Amino acid sequence: MQRILVIDDDTDICLLLRRFLSKNGYDVAIAQNGQTGLSLLEEFTPDLVMTDFRLGDLDGGQILRKIKERFPEVPVLIITGYSDIKIAIDVMKMGAFDYITKPLFPDEILLTIKKALGQEKPSGQMQSAIEKDTNTSVNKSAHKTSRSKSDNNYIFGSGPESKNLYRQIDLVAPTNYSVIIYGESGSGKESVAQEIHKRSKRANGPFVAMDCGAISKELAASEMFGHEKGSFTGALNQKIGHFEMANGGTLFLDEVANLPYDVQVALLRVVQERKLRRIGGNKEISVDVRILVASNERLMEACRKGKFREDLYHRFNEFSLDVPPLRDRKADIMEFARFFLDNTNEELGKDVKGFEEDVKTAFLSYPWYGNLREMRNVVKRATLLSDGDYIESKSLPFEIINYSRLLFSDPIQTVVPEEIAPKQEDPVKPNLKSAALDAEYEMILQVLKQVNYNKSKAAQVLSIDRKTLYNKMKSYNL
Repeated sequence: MQRILVIDDDTDICLLLRRFLSKNGYDVAIAQNGQTGLSLLEEFTPDLVMTDFRLGDLDGGQILRKIKERFPEVPVLIITGYSDIKIAIDVMKMGAFDYITKPLFPDEILLTIKKALGQEKPSGQMQSAIEKDTNTSVNKSAHKTSRSKSDNNYIFGSGPESKNLYRQIDLVAPTNYSVIIYGESGSGKESVAQEIHKRSKRANGPFVAMDCGAISKELAASEMFGHEKGSFTGALNQKIGHFEMANGGTLFLDEVANLPYDVQVALLRVVQERKLRRIGGNKEISVDVRILVASNERLMEACRKGKFREDLYHRFNEFSLDVPPLRDRKADIMEFARFFLDNTNEELGKDVKGFEEDVKTAFLSYPWYGNLREMRNVVKRATLLSDGDYIESKSLPFEIINYSRLLFSDPIQTVVPEEIAPKQEDPVKPNLKSAALDAEYEMILQVLKQVNYNKSKAAQVLSIDRKTLYNKMKSYNL
């Protein structure tokens, strides 16, 4: 009997999971805080750990590191709320097998557990938001025109914005230029970086990705340059950094603006001289690495704010390109949705044929703040919940259904505060822009009420950053 350790500070979830998993043939132990869960590792020796990301004493990242230090072969599943999916994906990059979102669905839990325990082949672990399994055959011929020109099975779309992106990748990939890739979170910046690498002369070399936003200030230099044994407290072994791992290939620095300033100083020297020293080491190590960086904010603006070194920016800025957000790629939206549906059908062994018309309308009107990553998660969940041939609106998350209804509802049903309402004596004809503003106002107000006006939580639910939320609240006089 395989053993599963469940760590969650919600008593009901612990008891329900123990009852459900026990009925399905697993030996289950539960812990209601991180420390208790870690202490059970030696005693219970689980085959799999399921842990909530948000616990009172530890977070999912800390628990994951502890487990991987002591039991590196034990798969870890992260339990997270829908609004925390970005955080969960970041934790997956640290070694988690997969994540499960609340509310929990029995079929989804069992399927994920079976994959993690090797009973089924894993799908999607640490994949970019737009990667597709090479064995996919569902409707394969219908999507050939939207594949990348190389054999890497990415989908970029076939609309005008996507074609412009292809042209820029084709232009810069064969060179050895450093490239800055701009784009919103979830828009596929890492996929673009991988595409550049695979079309370059370094395609046979390694592609190493480093998420600069997910690494603490204390560990950033060690992760990037490596360290020698005993160079600082906790350095029990020699560590090879990302630069050395990428030697002969490409190093991708995601969200590079988040690097600590002192690490930027050290990085500038390595970029200039292509030589580095591990922390605590005396030997200079030569590296041959092409550097691609990504950011969701303009690096020149970060320079003006004093967050990013201008000399480092100019070193990186040999070429730059923009990955358009999904809401600006209307011609590709249903193509992407179909792509993710094909993936999920194969993963779940289902045969959902497509989307109802009101779902298509909702997808085309929704602004997709989380971009391709959000769409992938929405389609994945909707496919799981669908029991018919087509995905219906009842299977979509609240925010997508609500946005569509507000956008296309009777103007009389939409309440707009007097401060932002059009101050005109004559009645005005409804237009799409004003309807979208009304819908956005209603959604922001409703979410704020739901979270008791906690702006951080509201920003998470809306899948936008706090600064964007503040600006929108200011414009609506909220």
